[in-house]
This record gives sequence, structure tokens and C-alpha cells, in this order.
Amino acid sequence: MKNICIDFVLDDGIVKAKLFLPRKGYFIIDTPISLTPQHWDRRLQRPLNIYIKTFKRINEALDRIRIALASWARDIVTSMSRKEIERSMFNRVARAYKKSSLPSDKRMLLYHVHAYINARKHLLSPATRKRYHVFLALLQRFEGYAMRHFTIREVNALFVQRFLAFGENEQYSLTTLHRSIAFVRTVLHFLEKRGVRTMSHELELPRIRKRNNLVTLSETELELIKNVTLPAHLQHARDWLIISCYTGQRISDFMRFRPDMLCFLQDTACIAFCQQKTSRDILLPLHPEVLHIMKQHADSFPLPIPPQRYNQLIREVTRLAGLNSITECCIRQGHRASRKNVPKWMAISSHIGRRSFATNFYGKIPTSLLMEATGHASERMFQRYINHRDSSQVLSLAAYMLGKAS
Repeated sequence: MKNICIDFVLDDGIVKAKLFLPRKGYFIIDTPISLTPQHWDRRLQRPLNIYIKTFKRINEALDRIRIALASWARDIVTSMSRKEIERSMFNRVARAYKKSSLPSDKRMLLYHVHAYINARKHLLSPATRKRYHVFLALLQRFEGYAMRHFTIREVNALFVQRFLAFGENEQYSLTTLHRSIAFVRTVLHFLEKRGVRTMSHELELPRIRKRNNLVTLSETELELIKNVTLPAHLQHARDWLIISCYTGQRISDFMRFRPDMLCFLQDTACIAFCQQKTSRDILLPLHPEVLHIMKQHADSFPLPIPPQRYNQLIREVTRLAGLNSITECCIRQGHRASRKNVPKWMAISSHIGRRSFATNFYGKIPTSLLMEATGHASERMFQRYINHRDSSQVLSLAAYMLGKAS
């Protein structure tokens, strides 16, 4: 049955399913879901914040109800009376509300996505496993939007087009959508190795032209940060920011630095640790700036700061240091990010230390040695951390050319 329309409305605190069937008209059925008006999004017909656990479960239930009603409506006999249709709708809404969000049919895409994650969970890091579950949740929301479960045979070029349309409607970034499709393609390849025919060759995506406008801290800006007078509650954050810019590590690694990780190679102070994300062993010589900070902390490191709090504090540090130049960056608002022009201090986050280390020492230290310090496995990945628009690099090149010319 074509032209099926399913809407959800909130009436007296009860979410109601409003179904339109051609030649039959509208049917309204109460669902078991109740919600206050201030938490309901009338435009999107779901809770306002679907990332809060309670509302996430409600949204998943609404998707199940939408899929169940649409699947039933496509197959109903047109001779059914209104009472028979209403009774059947009520039963299907009640069953869908209690049902699992994942289909048990082995023909379905989501069944195999879930099976793939479970089959490889012993090989995946916690971060990768979490990312895969994010992809799974996104595919579940897409099926709710499409009002159907997709079989493996239906995952083709049209599937990609519909998924990208859904992502645009939900304001997801192209990067997120492309990574999700790449993950689906990985699952299909996994199935093909086990003898299942798929349409993985049709899952093609247009290339994204990325603007390499990375936000980094130059040596001049680092001097401003070192010399600015700060209240006591910001000083540890400032010290960690400087440490990150001279070690090039992720916050999950540098915030775990301890004195017992120190060792000496021919009188050179180094720190030995295992990177949390990659499980790669790193032996890193310590820059004099890091050693200077350690001396201020009785040959130790500053007190650890939780990541979210650290991001808040270093933005305040750089604001007080006068980093007010306008820069373009991705700013997150709620659960979405968009590119905006903002004062530089607003674009600061914990990863800026890793990018600044790579950018400030690029061209001064052989790339292979820098990659050894950062733990990058390929130069292609390392290059993503280089801010090629860094003005200090341009000025260094100009000085070098002028020196040669003279």
C-alpha cells in the first residue's frame, strides 16, 4: 500500500500514533508512552533530547511502532473494516512497544551488524566498540525514518541515497554519514567472506573535499600562555596545556604521566608509557619546557584534570592570554557541530596540543622522528595534524628565501 503516512502527536501528555491509509482515512491510536509538552519536539515528532537515556528509549520505541505499523499497513487487506483496522493497530502498537529494537530475522541488515560487532568484540578496543555501537544506533534511527527494516539484499545504491537524505534532515555531518556507510560496507565484506551475496560494490560515496583549517598554537602564542598571569585554579590547566604542546600526546595519555614513568638515556630525561588508544609503547625525550614545569611541581606533574573540565579551563586560559584572532572551526552545539568564525580561544580543546606539536616541529625535525613521538603509523595520518596555513611556517620560509636571495 503506497502513500502511507504515520505521524506522532502529543495530546494531554499521551503520545498518539496518527496513521493515514489511502481510501480508509486517518486512524489515531494511543501508545503506552506519556511525556510532558516541554520535552516534546512537535516538528520532529519525538522527545527533544534523544541522547538522554529515558528519551532515547522512548525514541527507539517510537521507531519500532512506526516500522511495525508501516509494515502491517503495506500488507493489510483493503476489505478490513475500520473496527478491524483499529483493533489490529492497537495490538501492533502494544507489541512493538515491548519488542526488541533489533530484528531477529537473519535476512535483515541490523541483525548482521549486531552479530558482526559481537563476533569481533574480543578484537576491538573499547573506543572502537563504542564507535560501532554508535553506527548501529544511527542505522536504527534511519530505519525508523524509513519506516522499515532493510534486508541485506536491499543495501544498495538507493539505500545510500536514502541514508544521506536522512542524515541531511537530521543535520549529521557528512563525515559521520560516510563513516557509517563505510562501516556497513565492512559488514557486507565480512558476510561475503562467509558466502553471503551482497551489493557492497554499489555502496559508493562522493569524495569529501576537506578544508585543512586546523587550529594550532604557534610558538608566539605559547609564549603568551606561559607568561600570562592566572588565578590559582587555572595554573594546573595551563601547565598541562604546555606539556601537551611539547609532548604531542592525547589527553588520555599525557594526563596519566607520573614520575615513575621517567627514565634516562645517556643523561637525557625520557618518559616511557603505552598509548591508551593504540596500545603502542612510546619512549619520548622530554622537552626543556616540560622539565621546567616538573621542577615547579617538585619534579612531578600537575594534578590530573577530568577531560571535560580541562577543556573548559584551557579555553579560559587562552582567553586571558589574549588569543582573540578570528578563526574558522567546528563548534558543537548540543549534539551537532557546524563551522563558524569565532575567537580562537573558543576553538581550543585538548587535542590542540597534539596538533601544535606536529605543526611547530614539522620541517625542523625529520618527519619519521616526529611520527615516532606521536605514535602515528603512517605519514598520511600524521599529515592530518599539520596546520599548513600556520603563519609562522610561512614567515620561516620567507626568511629562509630572503636569506638565500641576499
